[in-house]
Amino acid sequence: MSTLDETDPTCPPAPEGIETVIIPRAHDIGGFEVRRALPARERQMVGPFIFFDQMGPGEFLTGQGLDVRPHPHIGLSTVTYLFEGEIFHRDSLGSAQPIRPGELNWMTAGQGIVHSERTDAALRDRPRRMFGIQSWVALPKGMEETAPAFAHHGAEALPLIADAGVTLRLVAGEAWGLRAPVETASPLFYADAVLAPGARLPLPAQHEERGAYVVQGSVTVAGSVFEAGRMLVFRAGDALALEAGPAGARLLMLGGAVMDGPRYMYWNFVASSRERLEQAKSDWAAGRFAKVPGDEAEFIPLPEGRVTVRAETRPG
Repeated sequence: MSTLDETDPTCPPAPEGIETVIIPRAHDIGGFEVRRALPARERQMVGPFIFFDQMGPGEFLTGQGLDVRPHPHIGLSTVTYLFEGEIFHRDSLGSAQPIRPGELNWMTAGQGIVHSERTDAALRDRPRRMFGIQSWVALPKGMEETAPAFAHHGAEALPLIADAGVTLRLVAGEAWGLRAPVETASPLFYADAVLAPGARLPLPAQHEERGAYVVQGSVTVAGSVFEAGRMLVFRAGDALALEAGPAGARLLMLGGAVMDGPRYMYWNFVASSRERLEQAKSDWAAGRFAKVPGDEAEFIPLPEGRVTVRAETRPG
């Protein structure tokens, strides 16, 4: 859902213990709000995470739903995780998979894949809520041209721990003594954590780059309070914990190893070279990507006037 080009909002100075605080930029698409935290002016990547969108919370009226037409990707994995609602995923490999809250869709584009994301026709007979996160994980240079793949993992397959007021589901990677089943191309962690009021969650020490997105409630870190809708990026090696506020908190925790060099982004494409982006643009415009079985009638055209963005591995 790479559709936003608005100027980043001004982010406040980071307090002690935090490298960067990002305020996502918001955009309304037909009454459904999308808020983008990555890439941002202050920080383009956290580990391999190069894109982070909050979808909703919002409601589709009867007869309406999500309709993201077939579009291409290269050089990345898309990671879809929902809190509310349902999305039906189709791709050019022939995958046809609904995703529901607490489940994981992990689609590796590699050398190229096309997919669509829609609300199933059978679910449009009444109002429906939608709330979730879609993120992109950039692939290491040696994996950028790997064969495309798709994996779905149900909520029961994702490791879950509950202790001292913290309920944490590890969505991908390894952290807090847990390992998720999805295969990743580089060391990372991605977790959904629900904290009771006053509960504390330490940052995983083994990962170099670490971030937290406050989905709901608020947290205190090193004496500073952060409300929902903030992406916090922490300094490497600092031993910190996040403490939930009086209403509790829900967090998405993310990070991993520093990427092996900058990445270039254009629309839905990510690559380590501008030349590869140009090839992908040409291939999509010429119809050389594969079709999506069951969703062949529509597609999103290559956008005009988009700017190629260079995403650095460290703040500029």
